[in-house]
Amino acid sequence: MTPTFTPRPSQQNILRYTGGRLGIAAVPGAGKTHILSALAAQIIHSGVLQDDQEVLIVTLVNSAVDNFENRIKSFFDNKIQALYKYRVRTLHGLAHDIVREKPASVGLENQFGIIDEREADSIRHEVVIAWLASHSLDDYLDPVLDTSKRDWVKRQQLPILVDALASAFIRSSKDRLLTPDSLRAKLDTFFAPLPLAELGWSIYADYQRALAYRGAVDFDDLIRLALTLLQNDEEYLERLRFRYPFILEDEAQDSSATQQKILGLLSGGSSSSPVGRGQGEGGNWVRVGDPNQAIFETFTTADPDLLREFIRTNPNADMPESGRSQPAVIALANHLIDWVMTAHPDPNVRTALSLPHIEPVPTGYEPLNPLDNPDGIKLVSKKFTPEEEIIAVVKSLKNWLPENLNSTVAVLSYRNDHAVRVVEELRKNNIEVVEMLKSTTNTRAAAGSLNHLLSYLADPQSTRKLSKAYEVFRRDWRYRGVGNGELESGENNPELMKTVTDIVQRLVHVEKFIAPSQTDDWLSTIGESEAESVIEELKEFRVNVQRWLNAVTLPIDQLVLTLAQDVFSESADLALAHKLALVLRQVANDHTDWRLPELTSELAVIAKNERKFIGFSSDDSGFDPERHRGKVVVTTMHKAKGMEWDLVYIMSVNSYDFPSNMPSDRFISEKWFVRSGLNLEAEALAQLTALESNSEYDGYEEGVATMQSRLGYVKERLRLLYVGITRAKKDLIVTWNSGRQGEATPSLALSELIGWWEGR
Repeated sequence: MTPTFTPRPSQQNILRYTGGRLGIAAVPGAGKTHILSALAAQIIHSGVLQDDQEVLIVTLVNSAVDNFENRIKSFFDNKIQALYKYRVRTLHGLAHDIVREKPASVGLENQFGIIDEREADSIRHEVVIAWLASHSLDDYLDPVLDTSKRDWVKRQQLPILVDALASAFIRSSKDRLLTPDSLRAKLDTFFAPLPLAELGWSIYADYQRALAYRGAVDFDDLIRLALTLLQNDEEYLERLRFRYPFILEDEAQDSSATQQKILGLLSGGSSSSPVGRGQGEGGNWVRVGDPNQAIFETFTTADPDLLREFIRTNPNADMPESGRSQPAVIALANHLIDWVMTAHPDPNVRTALSLPHIEPVPTGYEPLNPLDNPDGIKLVSKKFTPEEEIIAVVKSLKNWLPENLNSTVAVLSYRNDHAVRVVEELRKNNIEVVEMLKSTTNTRAAAGSLNHLLSYLADPQSTRKLSKAYEVFRRDWRYRGVGNGELESGENNPELMKTVTDIVQRLVHVEKFIAPSQTDDWLSTIGESEAESVIEELKEFRVNVQRWLNAVTLPIDQLVLTLAQDVFSESADLALAHKLALVLRQVANDHTDWRLPELTSELAVIAKNERKFIGFSSDDSGFDPERHRGKVVVTTMHKAKGMEWDLVYIMSVNSYDFPSNMPSDRFISEKWFVRSGLNLEAEALAQLTALESNSEYDGYEEGVATMQSRLGYVKERLRLLYVGITRAKKDLIVTWNSGRQGEATPSLALSELIGWWEGR
């Protein structure tokens, strides 16, 4: 082993592992990746691997794959020695490897395709719209809604709600290995009607037909089919077991039942119960994770209780030592664990967090924790409106940054759209921002600009859209950086631009300006009343619009590039335009019946920050806060997991975003227009569970799932707060706001932490 790595006491305990099953609970900053890499290197060094055998390391995200690769290699002076002795895969990558070797065994063509999340969302959305066109959810709408409000809900809100419901239903069905055909058979024989399950089945069936038409599968299919293949092909399973005699799993708290079964089978366990095996049984499987950091549970298939049960029923070890945070931050995080476990007013919530406590790194080991500084913790009890909270945080940053240009700082928001507003306020104050959101400001602005141009070309008689096209035409005269793709005035020719914009907005007949006849040119009628500079500007704009209209017959990607050449001058914007063009070309290939209006909607989604779009950034494969010292990183608490900053702001820790299951709490998944406060996603999954059991005793009772989903959401939000706190190395500032309706209060957890901190 490399002499630069001196394992801490808890890590030394793990490096004594020689085989069997081992469950490890690791606190934030415990060095999970490092110890798994060291363990993989130790196994390779030991010489126990035969030819054609590898240590299999399974992790959660693609960015971690490269991290593992580099760390494992660092334990070898001769890199060739480790070559072909380990394999690092995400669970989806592993499932793809398994299925790709024998696709015919699970009914796939040899050249099957895999659709990404963007395309999966698009296909499902189409199916949802088709379902809503011929079905009704009136039985679930609040009966007090008046006709106009009900019509608005059906147009604007139901497509979003049904899409989310369908997504959760399809993912859960696949995790349970239920196909549309097997679901249909269960529905036909069930003793009672299950309308939400019928809805879910209908969309699931049409969605799968759309995938089959493309000869493709989605990511959840890969997991389902990999497990099916392993369960049905004993010879292939034994071959894989020989290939991977040791399995090391990272971030195991985010595994689903199906994912756990796959690794349980590969390691030599039972397909039906891969937990609860003693050492020496079920092969060599090390699972490392932190159930306290399970923050992706709500309406996904992840279940942190699976890891807890594995740790409880197998040989286990803790990794409690963390060198990330100063002692005051550690004390705060540990108190949150204690309060939740022993004193949360809802006893059902007390399993949200669990031991071990975080411990500082012992003297003599690295890395050293930052020096203790209780003054670095600021839990702000002052009441803010949402807008006041953003202004206060930005003001605080403006004061802090000049003296801390070599430090890292992050603002953690509860939601992506809120984070965008934080970014806008920071930019208004000339503070340099690094966005780690669904898409960056530049991406949204570029997509928004192209969206405005395409919107006009799809509706060339619209005065309003022509006016927007002019704003894009002169986008270099304006400040770019508004989150929704709109444009704000800058300093270059503002009066000329405002004058021309006003004139275009007053147009009555667009064609008389854009395509005039020799005797009827609208420009000639205003020539005497407007300055020569205005007329020349309008003429130049008209020439460009005419060229754009002539290019409409081009394929969509070529049209986008033509527009980009005319309106973008920055190389980064042109590079983004090329990537956007490729996205639209793929969409056009997948939807041959789509025309310009439908294709334009794809750019609108990116411009509104509703869909992840990877631009050209060195952070795409893994974000490193150290590269952004002296700049403010803005992200969500979910995306911040696994990272650390010197100073961390956590915003909006109120009773709505972090509820405690108190009688006055409101929940984001319970829509105001749905009767009886039902959470339809939760109710649909409960109907699916009842359908799977096919037992009247275990049948479905409306409303029970909604109450259970509240409990799950409360527990997840407590873990999210724990994750936010443990991102801070030296300083932590936590604030809350009164919410959109002005009724929110500090979350119960924040109130507890404030009282405990002030009374220490």
